[in-house]
Amino acid sequence: MAKEQDVRYLRLQFTDLLGVIKNVEVPISQLEKALDNRIMFDGSSIEGFVRIEESDMYLYPDLSTWLVFPWQSGGGSVARLICDIYLPDGSPFPGDPRGILKRALAHAERLGFTSMNVGSEPEFFLFKIDEAGNATTEVNDQGGYFDLAPVDLGENCRREIVLVLESLGFEIEASHHEVAPGQHEIDFRYTSALQAADQIMTFKLVVKTVARQFGLHATFMPKPLYGVNGSGMHCHQSLFIGSNNAFYDEVDELGLSQTARHYLAGILYHAKGFTAITNPIVNSYKRLVPGYEAPCYIAWSAKNRSPLVRIPAARGVSTRLELRSPDAATNPYLAIACMLRAGLDGIEQKRMLPLPVNRNIYVMNEMERVRSGILSLPSSLRDALDDLANDDVIRDTLGEHAYRHFYEAKMIEWDMFRTTVHPWEREQYLSLY
Repeated sequence: MAKEQDVRYLRLQFTDLLGVIKNVEVPISQLEKALDNRIMFDGSSIEGFVRIEESDMYLYPDLSTWLVFPWQSGGGSVARLICDIYLPDGSPFPGDPRGILKRALAHAERLGFTSMNVGSEPEFFLFKIDEAGNATTEVNDQGGYFDLAPVDLGENCRREIVLVLESLGFEIEASHHEVAPGQHEIDFRYTSALQAADQIMTFKLVVKTVARQFGLHATFMPKPLYGVNGSGMHCHQSLFIGSNNAFYDEVDELGLSQTARHYLAGILYHAKGFTAITNPIVNSYKRLVPGYEAPCYIAWSAKNRSPLVRIPAARGVSTRLELRSPDAATNPYLAIACMLRAGLDGIEQKRMLPLPVNRNIYVMNEMERVRSGILSLPSSLRDALDDLANDDVIRDTLGEHAYRHFYEAKMIEWDMFRTTVHPWEREQYLSLY
């Protein structure tokens, strides 16, 4: 395949703890060495991996992730393989996010579930680039939800992204303008959990690359603009036993099995604990506020979109729940692993599902929410980190190595934000005081 498609370089790709794509690029002459798992890299240079005295890491490519990018580089094509990370003794590296998801899936298999299906809906903004090639916060359209040209000036860029994704094997279900000016969404078909996480990382790379070709900057930052909707990444999920959807029960009034109800109860129970993972940056919490369609209250419903979890109308093999809080700044491997383990804990502990909330929670006052037993998601990264520290199931999902490094990195991020003097403060106080 490499010869047929004139592949000159191979990117051995992996993801660091904070969800950033990394890669070791080698000439195609090193392909056989790569396939023999003999390509090494320095793990001490990767955020959240290891110290310098224990830095040697090996890349084990997953052959099912082979693809050739449709753009040229240096006179030939570039291919990629997504890799798992191993230690020199041949054991999996415990801080590898992809390995963490594999461990969570193995836990599900031990409980009798053969697969987890995940469908994600990542949203992004397209901004103009200035003369120096730097991103601005100036949008290139004034479109709204489902608008089309001439209002939606990002339509051509979005269409090209879809064509590139389809050439790479994605099955695109829909693409459209989102609520805010400059905001877009492309939905691709659900798939198995590991492949879904791989696809999210590939999707983000393609979106950013194609946007540059149109003179635009694509960002998955959750809330780049004040006063408009932020960008989320709703995650649809279901468990299967063979070809049977374990979430479906045709005799239940909502079509939900006891397995689905316990799983959903686990999601609600651990929502605070995994929010630092699904919403991992300071800016994530500017999106999780009332008034912009993003959930900030821990509840569920089959009838409205204000709670944290929605049950879409489709039933049978398509029965699923939709977690609406995650954003695309998350590391998808860690996020899916934590959502899965939260749900499995609900199944194992037979947690009881609270009653659905079918009212618009945003119009309820605090007393009404308290009477309904509706808790709030963490309101800041610091609060979310405290909740993570107190959730043994989510910590166990990450493992001690990943938890410790993630927590330390995010506490540094929070402290930098906390001690920085922001433009808003100068605008409010510099003249007044």
